[in-house]
Amino acid sequence: MSTFDPAAATAAYLAQLPPEVHAKATAYTQGGHWLLLWGFVVSLVIALIIVRLGVLDRISGSLQKSKPRPWLTTLMCVIVFTIVDWVLELPWSIYADWWRETQYGLSSQDFVGWFDESAKGLGIGIIASAIFLSLLYALIRWTKGMWWLWAGGLTAAFLLFAIVLSPVLIEPIFNKYTPAPPGPVRDAVVAMAKANGVPSDKIFIYNGSKQSNRYTANVSGLFGSARVAMSDTMFKKDADLAEVRGVVGHEMGHYVHQHSLWLTGSLSLLAIFAYWLANLLFMPAARLMGARHVDGIADPTGLPVLMVVIGLVMLLATPVRNTIIRTVEADADSFSLQRVNEPDGLAKALVKTIEYRAATPGKLEEFIFYDHPSVSSRVRKAMDWKAAHMKDAAPSPAGR
Repeated sequence: MSTFDPAAATAAYLAQLPPEVHAKATAYTQGGHWLLLWGFVVSLVIALIIVRLGVLDRISGSLQKSKPRPWLTTLMCVIVFTIVDWVLELPWSIYADWWRETQYGLSSQDFVGWFDESAKGLGIGIIASAIFLSLLYALIRWTKGMWWLWAGGLTAAFLLFAIVLSPVLIEPIFNKYTPAPPGPVRDAVVAMAKANGVPSDKIFIYNGSKQSNRYTANVSGLFGSARVAMSDTMFKKDADLAEVRGVVGHEMGHYVHQHSLWLTGSLSLLAIFAYWLANLLFMPAARLMGARHVDGIADPTGLPVLMVVIGLVMLLATPVRNTIIRTVEADADSFSLQRVNEPDGLAKALVKTIEYRAATPGKLEEFIFYDHPSVSSRVRKAMDWKAAHMKDAAPSPAGR
């Protein structure tokens, strides 16, 4: 029996896909990098249009003719801005979120279905933005120059609230969740859940192929709302039991290690930094954008300016944000390997994700743009685990 070679096994896994598939994945991935920049440019142009047309100025003026109404003024400015921004950004969203995905074969959803879900997302966005931004502007009014610090706590609370409620109120709006039917897959997942302290009575399959052909599963929610959910794409792409165990083990790692809480804290700290910079840059940005009637950062008519400044800061912080998430994803891989011990199952599943995430980026590209470790490094990690824990394992990853 030959000695197992992790490097050769990794190369064999990556070679399962022909060069043209890798080339297509690279084009899609690198094009996505540019979408970050162009998406910000689109947001900037739309914000400039809203500011120059004085849409929010007129709303504020009409509501405060007799007496100041900060809560109502903020609420109406947020609602109008959210709707106008969505309408003006719709052509870009159609291209970036629907047309491009269908062209690369990553979605089979027709335009009507996509638009319906986008409109539902608008409704949810209006409610969420109205609550969050009304509270944010209240903090700005009440705490003055230290609002950015208090806003970090507000962001953390809002994120936790969204995580808890998402499986109950949000996700069912877009997909149908049904209990996993009896059989080997359910039995395997239930056993894994019980062994790792994950709720074993909430295992679902959802029609993820409705929106995307991507191969995925997740553990969503927190506390009593937590559940395991597997997209039907896992089964349409002929996943075997080892793959299911490897992928679901990864997702359970997020739950057991409480990555939702860790990410909430880390991203809230990043948000504090963004708010702090926004506090410093708001008035210069307002002058540059022509928002001459804005009376300081507490004025909700300056919402387009605030969104642009925060958007720019978060764009520049992309490497930091991605590193935070990438660290969590690597830890979930380690959990899957340690607790489930399916290195080949995890590797086989990872290969199926190459079609939307280029497998072998440069180190700088991965650091800046990847919110998951590259597929090549993740497969190599799985093969190194296999080499360390399976003596004389056969080097034939493609043979199953």
